[in-house]
Amino acid sequence: MRTRLLGMVWFVVALLVFGLGVPLALAVAGAEQQRLFLDRLADTTRFASMAQRPLVDGDPESLREELNRYSELYGIGVLIVDQESSAVVRSASYGSARAVDLGDDQVRDRLQEALAGRRPQPGALLLPWDDKPLVLAGPVLVDGEVRGAVITVSPTDRSRDRMLWWWLMIAAGGVLAFALALMLAVPVIQWILRPVRRLDEATGSLVAAVVSGREADPVGDEHGPPELRKLSRSFDRMATSVGDTLAAQRAFVADASHQLRNPLTALKLRLVNLEGHVDTEADDHRVAAAAEADRLKRILDELLALARAENSRGELVPTDVDEVVDERVADWRVVAAARDITLDVDGAVAPVRALAPARSVDGILDALLDNALKFTDPGSQVLVAVEVVGDRVRLSVRDHGPGLRQDELERATDRFWRSNSHQNVPGSGLGLAIVSRVIAHAGGELRLELPDGGGLRVTVELPAEGHAFSARK
Repeated sequence: MRTRLLGMVWFVVALLVFGLGVPLALAVAGAEQQRLFLDRLADTTRFASMAQRPLVDGDPESLREELNRYSELYGIGVLIVDQESSAVVRSASYGSARAVDLGDDQVRDRLQEALAGRRPQPGALLLPWDDKPLVLAGPVLVDGEVRGAVITVSPTDRSRDRMLWWWLMIAAGGVLAFALALMLAVPVIQWILRPVRRLDEATGSLVAAVVSGREADPVGDEHGPPELRKLSRSFDRMATSVGDTLAAQRAFVADASHQLRNPLTALKLRLVNLEGHVDTEADDHRVAAAAEADRLKRILDELLALARAENSRGELVPTDVDEVVDERVADWRVVAAARDITLDVDGAVAPVRALAPARSVDGILDALLDNALKFTDPGSQVLVAVEVVGDRVRLSVRDHGPGLRQDELERATDRFWRSNSHQNVPGSGLGLAIVSRVIAHAGGELRLELPDGGGLRVTVELPAEGHAFSARK
């Protein structure tokens, strides 16, 4: 946008410079031509007056000395002709003075006009690159009768040089105008665009702040035009309103999940206490109700964990990823063995520390292993890998289950989303949603991939210790 505004300013300045400079340059050329024309016209008229008597008396040679002195002094060629267009006397050639050639088209045309009794005219506009001489022809009148003509051929070098210098000065003024316009336009445009740039940055950070549960940085820019300052204040109010609304929503989910756990636990106890006190046919319904109560309790626990993850605003703390992996894999091996699944760690895990919310790596690994073991067939393997890539700690869990379709990978982190092929597998669809929120708060990245050989690989990248800025970025 800055480039476009500068282009518009330059375009307007160019219109002004050319709109004023070109007419000024042409006016300078016209004024210089007029000055030269009037000067030469006066000389031509003077010679025409001097030639009246010599032409009548048949003694034009009496003018030769005068013509020679004039030509030597000013470098201008002079020729006097009679009524028959025949040369009667001409000046000698001195230096830059050019001899008058009656065979020249321009000289011949001007001579015909003079012998017809017409006064000299300025002719076409003189320009710096036009090196043609100025040819003037004035009639010699005796008692109103044309008795001959005087022709002067003047070089235009000096006039064209002065004109060129004027044009160079006008061009320099135009360049200076462009430079001044740029010097003045840049700070003005920066002043105008500063709130726009701050709004753009705030808009980009608003989503990240909302997702991570942080307050959005206010624009709060008191610079720029009043309209943009008003827009900045409106944006701050909107961002605050959005943040408050989402915070209230998360608080409601957390409070509702927490409050529902107690009556749900009481309901589960009552269903257990009914064991042996209902008919055999009704006992199947009691068992199913108890199972649904367990399922509902798991959903509430996951909703509570999701709300806590979204509202988490704690500082990132260094976490020993290798120790967490050893501990959680050891605990989950019992579950894996019960399902005839091999749970292994890919190679020896070197000591490595990542920046994450407190106890979040445990929850991340639990959610990933729970998903992997649920969808992996008996007799197959789940593999956990940890490595350091640049300034990131990469933790991945790969299973050999049915996996997902390519078009389902982006939706896998949505709340309550389940693939159509996994509807018969227990779960609420909140595990990866919780993981993605925790990773977003830590400034990390979550990726789902379809590796060769089938299954699904879920990779989590967290900032390594010593890279806290990149985590908050």
